[in-house]
Amino acid sequence: MSDDRTTDLNALALIEQRVLWLATSIVHAANSRRPNTSGVKVGGHQASSASMVSIMTALWFEHLTPVDRVSVKPHASPVLHAINYLLGNLDVSYLPRLRELGGLQPYPSRTKDPDVPDYSTGSVGIGATAPVWGAIAQRYVSAHFGVEPGGRQISLLGDAELDEGAIWECVADPMVQRLGEVLWVVDLNRQSLDRIVPDIAISRWQGMFAAAGWQVLEVKYGRVLEDLFARPGGEALRSRIDEMGNEEYQFLLRSPLPSLRARLVRDAPPVAALLEPLSDEQVQTALRDLGGHDLAALRASFEAVDNTRPTVVFAYTVKGRGLPVEGSPSNHSALLSEDQYVELAASLGVSADDPWVTFDPASAAGQLCAATAARLARPDLVTVLPPPVPTELGRSYRGEHSTQATIGRVMTDLARDAPDVAARMVTVSPDVASSTNQGGWINKVGVWTPQERHDWFATDPATEGDRLVRWRETSGGQHLELGIAEVNLVGLLGELGATWSKVGQPLLPVGTVYDPFVGRALEPWAFGTYAGGQSVLVGTPSGVTLASEGGAHQSIGTPSIGLEQPGVTAYEPAFALETEWCFLDALSRLGRQDGESAYLRLSTRPVDQSLADLPEDRGARRRDVLAGAYLLRATGAPAVTLVGVGALVPNVVAAADLLAELGVAADVVVVTSYDRVWRAVQSRRGLLRGPAHGVDEGVLDRAFGTRAPLVTVLDGHPHTLAFLGTITGTATTCLGVSVFGQGGGVDEVHAHHGLDARSIVEAALDLLDV
Repeated sequence: MSDDRTTDLNALALIEQRVLWLATSIVHAANSRRPNTSGVKVGGHQASSASMVSIMTALWFEHLTPVDRVSVKPHASPVLHAINYLLGNLDVSYLPRLRELGGLQPYPSRTKDPDVPDYSTGSVGIGATAPVWGAIAQRYVSAHFGVEPGGRQISLLGDAELDEGAIWECVADPMVQRLGEVLWVVDLNRQSLDRIVPDIAISRWQGMFAAAGWQVLEVKYGRVLEDLFARPGGEALRSRIDEMGNEEYQFLLRSPLPSLRARLVRDAPPVAALLEPLSDEQVQTALRDLGGHDLAALRASFEAVDNTRPTVVFAYTVKGRGLPVEGSPSNHSALLSEDQYVELAASLGVSADDPWVTFDPASAAGQLCAATAARLARPDLVTVLPPPVPTELGRSYRGEHSTQATIGRVMTDLARDAPDVAARMVTVSPDVASSTNQGGWINKVGVWTPQERHDWFATDPATEGDRLVRWRETSGGQHLELGIAEVNLVGLLGELGATWSKVGQPLLPVGTVYDPFVGRALEPWAFGTYAGGQSVLVGTPSGVTLASEGGAHQSIGTPSIGLEQPGVTAYEPAFALETEWCFLDALSRLGRQDGESAYLRLSTRPVDQSLADLPEDRGARRRDVLAGAYLLRATGAPAVTLVGVGALVPNVVAAADLLAELGVAADVVVVTSYDRVWRAVQSRRGLLRGPAHGVDEGVLDRAFGTRAPLVTVLDGHPHTLAFLGTITGTATTCLGVSVFGQGGGVDEVHAHHGLDARSIVEAALDLLDV
C-alpha cells in the first residue's frame, strides 16, 4: 500500500469518527435537546447506527460512483444523513429534526426525506431486496430506451433481516443469479432488537448464498487481531474467538478490564503467552477489532467483488461500536445520557454545545469530503412524460365475457391500436401468465431476459397446438416471469414503477397475481407504493366465484385491501367495457409526479354483456364508471336500491326482476370502485386527505340520490360497502362472504354464502319488513 493510500486511511478515520458523532448527535438532539410535551419517547437507534459507520464511510468516501444506488438499513438512517451533511447535500437545519413533522424521517424515505435516498427502507427485508429489483428495472429501461447502464445496486442490511422470508425468496429466484451489479453488505453485529442472537449460523447462510450462485466474502477481523494471529500462539487465539458463542463474545465485550484477560485466555497457555506483553487496554482493543470496523479490510473486500454475479459481504461488527452502550444486550433502543454524550464529545475532540461542526476545508478530511461530493454529484434528471393513454379502444363486447379474459384482450389491443402506450407497458407474473389470460399479449411482445435464450419448442410441430404461450425470450421482450413468489413480483413491480423518478424513463408496469394471494404480497406492494413506485396490480380470479377450487383459493378480504391502501385506486368492474375503461384510466395515472397505483379485482365468471344496458351517452356511463358507481336500473320511486359489485351484478339484476314480480320496485346500482365512492364521501365532508384523483362528488347523487334503503352485495367481506348507508341515511343490509369458502359449482356456492338472487330478495324484504 502506498503512502498516499495510508494518508487516505487517516483522513477516512477522521471522517469515520465525525460520522459517528453526527449520527449519534442527530438522535440525541431529537430526544434530549428538543422540547417534548407529549412525554412519549422520540426514539432512534444510536447503537444500530454505530455498527454501520465504518462500512458506510468506506463505501461513500472511497468506492461509490454517481451511478451506484444504495439501500441503507432502516436503523442506520442517521448515518446516511450525517454523510449527506458532510457532503453538502443536507442543510444543517434538518439535523436536530429527526422524527419531527416535516423533518428527517425515522427511516430513509424517497418521498419524504429532504436528502432523497436511493431507496426507501423501514419494512424489514423489503428495503434490502429492493436493489435487486432495481437492477432488473435498470437493465430493462437500458435495453428498451437507450438509458446508460447503471452502476452497482447495493444493500446495507442487518443480520437480523436474514430471518425474513423475503430475503430468501429473492436470493433463490433464478433471474437474480445473473445480476453482477448486486452487492449486499451484512452488518453482522449478532444482536436483534430484544437479545443477543445465540446461534448465528454464518456458515449455513454462506452456503445458502453460494448455492444460489452468489459470491460470498467475509470481513471478520481487523489488522490488530490479524497481526496477533500471525504471531506464535496466534492460531490458538483465532480458534478461541472463532469457537466461542455469540453470547460469550458479547459478555467479554462488557467484562471489566481486570477480569477480561483471564476470561479470554481460559485454559489456553499459548493464548496467555501471546497476550502477556499486552496491557489490559490493548487486550480489550484487540477483542473489539472486527473487520467491519477496519477501513483497510473493508477496502480490500470491496475491491474483491466479482462483477459477473451477485455478491454478499459478511462484515463482522459490534453493535454500538464506539459508544458507552457498545455490546450491551439492551442497547438497541438505548439513548445516551447527557453525561455520556458530553464524555463522547470529549473523546472525539468535538463540542457537545456545537455538535454540527464540519471539517476545515483545507484539512485532509475536508478535502476528501469535497472530492467525494464532486465525485458523487449526479446530473439533473431529465424526465420523459408517458404517452397519452386512449380513453377506450372501440371494441364491442357481445355475448358473455369475464373481466379476467377482457384484461388480456385489452393488453393485446393496446399493442395493435396504441403502440406508443404499449411500448411503455411491461407485465410481470409469478408463473401464472397463461392462467390469467396474458397469452395473447406475451405472444405479441415476447418475454424479456438479460440474455437471449433458444426456444427449443419453436419448431416442434408436435407441441404447437398445445402451446397457449410462445415463450420467446429476448432483450426486447416486455413480459417478465419470476418464480412462484408474490413478494418478488410486487418488489419488482415497485421498482419498475419508480423508473420515472430514478432514471427519467416512465414505465407502465402491470402485475398479475391470483387474488387469494394479494395478502401475501401486501407488505412489499404497500411499501413500493410508499416509495413512489406506480403500477397496476391485477388480482384474479377473485372471491368465491372460483368455486371449484374451495376455500383455500378464495379471496374475502381483498376488497378491503384495495379500499384502504394509500396511494392506490381500487376497481372491481362488472362488464367488459367497464374493465377496459378502468384499466386504461389506471394506466393513464402511471409514471408521473402526480400519479398513483391501481388495483383491479377481476373474476373468471362469464357475464352476459347485454345486462350492461349501455345508454346512448356512453360518455356519461364512462364518467360514472370511473367515478365509482352508476345507476344501471331506475324505477323512479324505488322501495329499495340493490347495490352490486363485479361478478355478482347478474345476481343483483335477477333479484330486482324477482322483486318486481312481487310488486317491490328496486333500483340497481353497480359499484365499480368502492374506493372512489368512499373518497367522494370524504370529499363532500371536507375530510379527504391526499390527492383527489378521479373524485367526483356528483356520483353520490347520481347513483344514490333516491335515498332508498340499501342492500349491498359483493364477492368479498360485506363490511366493505357498509359506508354506503351514510350516503342515503337509510337502513342498509350488507351481503358478502365472511367465512371460508366452499368447493362446488358457482351457483351452489353463491347460495351457500347467501349471494344468490333468492337470498338478495329475502334480504330486501326483511329490510322493508315485508
